[in-house]
Amino acid sequence: MNPELTARAQSIKLAVFDVDGVLTDGRLFLFMDGSEVKTFHTLDGQGIKMLINSGVRTAIISGRKSPVVEKRARDLGIEFLYQGREDKLVVLDEIRQAINIEYEQIAYLGDDLPDLPVIRRVGLGMAVATANAFVREHAHGITEAKGGHGAAREFCELIMRSQGTLEAAQAAYL
Repeated sequence: MNPELTARAQSIKLAVFDVDGVLTDGRLFLFMDGSEVKTFHTLDGQGIKMLINSGVRTAIISGRKSPVVEKRARDLGIEFLYQGREDKLVVLDEIRQAINIEYEQIAYLGDDLPDLPVIRRVGLGMAVATANAFVREHAHGITEAKGGHGAAREFCELIMRSQGTLEAAQAAYL
């Protein structure tokens, strides 16, 4: 485990996720009636649930708006959901002030340029393996997994491992 990432992850109280390209593989299936399909990986969902159960709060900030994302966030128990917002740093500041935490206590997982201001501002700003090269260059760390294929799970487990809660979360299933 990277010692710098471990140190950054130890104080995280809020984990924030982008959706398209992070919780999904970034592909959108759009239909003529205006509906859309997104696919989510169950490994990521389980990781987010474990993170929530370990005491870390969670949020989604997405530039696009989709009822599918609203359902997924509700199913996972994600506390804060903001959609249709490109001004992600402004949104994050609203959340941060509402729950009275510092930027250093926030982790963010993103993949593209609209995520970059947040990645550069928070205590642990990470990019998925399939993120834009410029974003990867400026992130504190990069997941081994691709977006929509376990990257969020890896991110969640990094935080839990750093905070000493991963083993207990896994042991609950033994």
